[in-house]
Amino acid sequence: MKSPLHILHLEDNPNDAALVRSTLEAGGISCAATCVQSRDDFVAALEHGGIDLVLSDCSLPAFDGNSALKIMHTTWPAIPLIFVSGTLGEERAIDSLKNGATDYVLKERLARLVPAVRRAMQGVEERAENRRTQEALHDTEQRSRIIFDQSPLGIALVGADGRPILTNAALQKMLGYTGEELSRMTFQEFTHPDDCAKDTNNYQQLIQGALKDYQMEKRYVRKDAQVVWTRISVSVARDAAGRGDFAIAMIENITERRHLEAKFIEAQKMEVIGQLVGGVAHDFNNILAVIMGYSDLTMQKLGSDAELTGHLETIRSAAQRAAGLTRQLLIFSRKQTVQLVVLDLNDVIKDLDKMLRRLLDENIELAIVPGIDIGRVKADSGYVGQVVMNLVVNARDAMPNGGNLTIATSNATLDKNYARTHASAIPGDYVMFSVSDTGTGMTEEVKARLFEAFFTTKAKGKGTGLGLATCQTILQQSRGYIDVYSDLGKGTTFKIYFPRVDLPLDAAARSSQTGPLPRGTETLLVVEDEPSVRHLARHVLETQGYDVLSASNGQEGLQEAREHKGSPIRLVVTDVIMPLMGGKVMAEWLQTADPELKILFTSGYTDDAITHHGVLETGVQFLPKPYTPATLACKVREMLDAK
Repeated sequence: MKSPLHILHLEDNPNDAALVRSTLEAGGISCAATCVQSRDDFVAALEHGGIDLVLSDCSLPAFDGNSALKIMHTTWPAIPLIFVSGTLGEERAIDSLKNGATDYVLKERLARLVPAVRRAMQGVEERAENRRTQEALHDTEQRSRIIFDQSPLGIALVGADGRPILTNAALQKMLGYTGEELSRMTFQEFTHPDDCAKDTNNYQQLIQGALKDYQMEKRYVRKDAQVVWTRISVSVARDAAGRGDFAIAMIENITERRHLEAKFIEAQKMEVIGQLVGGVAHDFNNILAVIMGYSDLTMQKLGSDAELTGHLETIRSAAQRAAGLTRQLLIFSRKQTVQLVVLDLNDVIKDLDKMLRRLLDENIELAIVPGIDIGRVKADSGYVGQVVMNLVVNARDAMPNGGNLTIATSNATLDKNYARTHASAIPGDYVMFSVSDTGTGMTEEVKARLFEAFFTTKAKGKGTGLGLATCQTILQQSRGYIDVYSDLGKGTTFKIYFPRVDLPLDAAARSSQTGPLPRGTETLLVVEDEPSVRHLARHVLETQGYDVLSASNGQEGLQEAREHKGSPIRLVVTDVIMPLMGGKVMAEWLQTADPELKILFTSGYTDDAITHHGVLETGVQFLPKPYTPATLACKVREMLDAK
């Protein structure tokens, strides 16, 4: 809003005028007021110009507010007028608004004045913006022709009979006809026979009003008989009566894209498999949570019975291996929630050691060289593991006759000189891990296309060409960088850089809980649709001293919270995806009533309910399934203790 605001005040009482001005100033509105009492002075002030707002009493000895309103409505309609009066009744106030007044405020209720002024000036700004928009329309119309003529997309105005009334240069070039030639033909005449019936049917429905618009991929036959694949988007232009005189068609040449579809087929098969795996993994995580949870609880009760404890440890170990496999399957199917935590790359690679060795042939020797005092990074440990495994598998395939594979970590600094010669690199401090092999190496041509999706040098059926492209995407999520060095016949080294952070390790990156589990006496609510998981979570938390309520879905959770009469619920442990109402919606309702309530989401997959493009939303606390009694108890205590 303009400051100071130039106000013309029609008022015969100096005290009221002063009170109005002080009210505006107290409300943060700086103003310069001109106070008048007569018609001549009122008009003269308006003619002098510069007035932003008029405030008017209703009745004055020599003039009145309604007369002032009529003058402004005739000559200065853009300036808002607000009645500020002690005598304005409800009926007269309504009449004044009908006659064009912006608002009215009673003098005994001046608290309404500041909001009324702000609304009035906002309306002025909006009207000014509308005027600017109208002025811009003229320029837009002039530019429209330029856009039409110079657009890289083909554009056609097509009559109801299917003849292109007007076509742009891009479409003429795409089809090999001149504009005049096209105007003498119907679109069916240069449409591929296999696509003609569908396109004609769509177009007839569009002209008849059964469709608002339609899109389809279709083939045109050029003048030289070559086939052009296109994607068309067609909408009808209707007049005020709803008649469709012509249609607007936007035509994109997708011939090149169609040539790449063969490369997509394998990837699509993988995606279907991934979706199936993701669904199975979600249910499997619930099963594993129960197996691992009750194994832990039973082991705690057995005490010195070594034989039974050993059996349970075997069960638990198998469940942990299954959980690891499930996690990898979820990452494969892109349903794993990305949790950016502060971690140590040495720890991540150490945890992968056994799995990596199982991937390698016996004639490949693996050496892991951890750096000393390396910094910490903020990334998703599961995704970092996927990057490591992708690179190790590529290195293995590059050494069919065996060789040496080395994984090393160290601190690194990329300076401005490095960034100038390496696209996408940002100067700064990093933690780097490298994967080096003594394999076949790569040519410069292969290196240039290394991170292209679907590019692969492996034999058919041996690779999808997505591995390194996926690595690059994962690094981008963590603001990292990847570089490659290779000598043909000597080997290859990939260097992966994660930005170094000066932060303590997150709880998710630290070693598991040892000793007694943390206890508490707070009231908690557990919401979980899988009965066995719900009972496990409730039992674990009640064993640690908490007062635990439970529900099987979001609706029951809300009802449980409303009906609870005891000590306040401090934390809610909830699944994300549940029937009737999910955890995210329930949490929003609960936190509306109690903004201090803490929410711990837990799920085998989140379906983007609490993530943005797969990355956990800021501030959201998440515990992935399957969880153990220890991880649940520690996470709950950690959240309750956090300020």
